[in-house]
Amino acid sequence: MRNEPVKLPMQHGPDWKGIGYLVSIVSVFFLGSIAWPGPDEPKWHILALVVGMATSIIGMGFRYKAHLDEQREIKKAQAEARRN
Repeated sequence: MRNEPVKLPMQHGPDWKGIGYLVSIVSVFFLGSIAWPGPDEPKWHILALVVGMATSIIGMGFRYKAHLDEQREIKKAQAEARRN
């Protein structure tokens, strides 16, 4: 087996996945503002809406963290490949 360096593509430009998650978070607030219960609706609707919005945003945060971890691992593997 030959000992040649592995060439991996470098990512340049904006982090589109991160931008997509930010857009999704903003959309949660817009949709939540439209869905906000009126004064004649049960009070538990507010709690359900807030919990749903929060879990959606937290889930996007977890997915973005996983994306950053994956990017870190790729950069680490690229640096290791360059050293060998």
